[in-house]
Amino acid sequence: MSLNGFCTILNKTKGKLPRLPFVSIKNKILGSRYELGLSLLNPKEQKKINQKYRGRNETTNILSFPLSKNSGEITIDTQKVRSDAPLFNMTYTQFFKYLFIHGLLHLKGFEHSSIMEKEEKKYLKIFS
Repeated sequence: MSLNGFCTILNKTKGKLPRLPFVSIKNKILGSRYELGLSLLNPKEQKKINQKYRGRNETTNILSFPLSKNSGEITIDTQKVRSDAPLFNMTYTQFFKYLFIHGLLHLKGFEHSSIMEKEEKKYLKIFS
């Protein structure tokens, strides 16, 4: 049986999930039929994934993996998000929301560019 448009969140950290409208943001950017998995990981787990798929022996705050036209996975190192947030003059929750939007836009097919930055700003404004 297929569930259309679900958003599965797996928190493998001891931290609390920020209070964000994850499903609403996902639906606005990717549509309600898109099946998304969001995994919150510790630095060690994120580093393993980054090494395996990108050849980088370090953690990173977010990774996006399109699985098909209508499904994808995002992994987030919550500790890295917390430590990186001040570098972007954002709170943890603000930066987490920004990264989630950023990851969704990658799943939609955007690459780093001024066009992607405009889209990020648009969605940040919608969900402010």
